[in-house]
Amino acid sequence: MSNVTDEHQQGCLEDLGWNLFFRKHYQTLNFPGSVPARVISESKGSFQVYSQYGELTAKISGKMRYRAGVEKDYPTVGDWVVVKPLNNEQKCIIHAVLPRNSKFSRKVAGERTKEQIVSANIDTVFIVSGLDGGRNLNLRRIERYLTLAWSSGATPVIVLNKVDLCPDIDIYMRSVEDIAPGISIHPVSAKERTGLDALRNYLTKGNTTAFLGSSGVGKSAIINALLGIEKQETGEVREDDRMGRHTTTKRELILLPSGGIVIDTPGMREIQMWAGGEDLQGVFNDIEMLAKRCRFSDCSHNIESGCAVRAAIEQGDLDPARLESYRKLQKELNYLASREEGSARLYEKLKYKQIAKWSKELKNRP
Repeated sequence: MSNVTDEHQQGCLEDLGWNLFFRKHYQTLNFPGSVPARVISESKGSFQVYSQYGELTAKISGKMRYRAGVEKDYPTVGDWVVVKPLNNEQKCIIHAVLPRNSKFSRKVAGERTKEQIVSANIDTVFIVSGLDGGRNLNLRRIERYLTLAWSSGATPVIVLNKVDLCPDIDIYMRSVEDIAPGISIHPVSAKERTGLDALRNYLTKGNTTAFLGSSGVGKSAIINALLGIEKQETGEVREDDRMGRHTTTKRELILLPSGGIVIDTPGMREIQMWAGGEDLQGVFNDIEMLAKRCRFSDCSHNIESGCAVRAAIEQGDLDPARLESYRKLQKELNYLASREEGSARLYEKLKYKQIAKWSKELKNRP
């Protein structure tokens, strides 16, 4: 590898989102011969990373693979990692993942109760919905994304795309504002390149933004518009339900000409929650505040007298569907917490059982 000046290295890393938080953790590791790098994509155990030496192909070291106990210990898009470049090759070995200052997680699909980290070290989450009809604007889905976004540690922002296909934007804006009080909402059209300046305000040098949303809402089209070029393929949308094909097939970190960083994600057909009950407070603050005015502290908001939540529904101040969504998510998160606790107990039991087995085998050696 060629020599790189400290000044150039510092500027290069800052463009990628490097800051004091990561620098302190990197210096603490004190790994000789290593450099920090940021993961930009992953495919079947092979990673592409950006470093002071440019883009490198990376593999996880055998020692790190041995020590990694669960999926969340492995690198994901947006992670800062410690790598050792290979001489005279555009390749490197990943030896450690630096602590994350934020992460967007969901439960893995299926019956397993395990965390899947979709992307890491995000400053802003753009939750994208479409205004072209069908299922692309789903208030309940937005509530689920908001819960995950609050859990991530990043700032959620709602983006309503395809305003060119919407006859009355104000109606949809009000409906989204009702479920997302205090959240910034931006109507845009990727096709006509309108409203994008509002998004560019978030995409400053070194800041990372993740785009989330189901297939067909236009995440890749918005990124194309921000880039000013056709960076990625975009797909047609089915006329029957306005759902698009999966044009993004992997998570990818993209550097914008403005200096901002975006992470595009494949459309999520199945949004499996991975959050805590406290994360509902940011999404359903209106219900949480009403509940504090109920006569009984354990009010279920069904038939109890003096229920402020039911009173708000009867007066038309609260949508019954929003209360139902709150209950559904609360129930789902409680169930997830109980499953996670059970999985943790089982993991500890198996771990100590294996340790006891190894100890017995060592004692029996001649």
